[in-house]
Amino acid sequence: MRAPIVILTILFFVQCKPIDLYERTIDIPKHQWSGDFVPSCSFTISDTQALYQASLILRHTDAYPFNNIWLDVQIEAPDTLYSFRTEQVLGNNEQGWLGTGLNDVYEHRIPLNNELAKAGVSFRRSGNYTFRLKQIMREDPLPAILQAGIRIERKQ
Repeated sequence: MRAPIVILTILFFVQCKPIDLYERTIDIPKHQWSGDFVPSCSFTISDTQALYQASLILRHTDAYPFNNIWLDVQIEAPDTLYSFRTEQVLGNNEQGWLGTGLNDVYEHRIPLNNELAKAGVSFRRSGNYTFRLKQIMREDPLPAILQAGIRIERKQ
């Protein structure tokens, strides 16, 4: 009789474990990402001892005309402002789109930790963090981009 109670207690505690994840994507108006539209994602860091994985999220259609995207990323952290430019490869001629696809929509989750480290960004101060994403491609507006956003998750 004790075994079912122990199993139920373990399952209860496993199910109640908090999910250490923040993810937000912003819809791009008319699927045309204008250079003056800057998606912004804000979240709060309270555990400064944990390690976090930051990822860029992009969703586009098969009609996106480039294999890459250039972004100006700005991070407003407690008492500090960081900024860096990054080129992210979304596909190539040999493999096609590198993200996951469903019909003609592709999603990319691109790790940003290397770029964040080079820019000096860490999540070692508690408080609010805001990511701003600006497309800096030559074509403006940038067609066939559906959403852009950020995913922050605690590393296990």
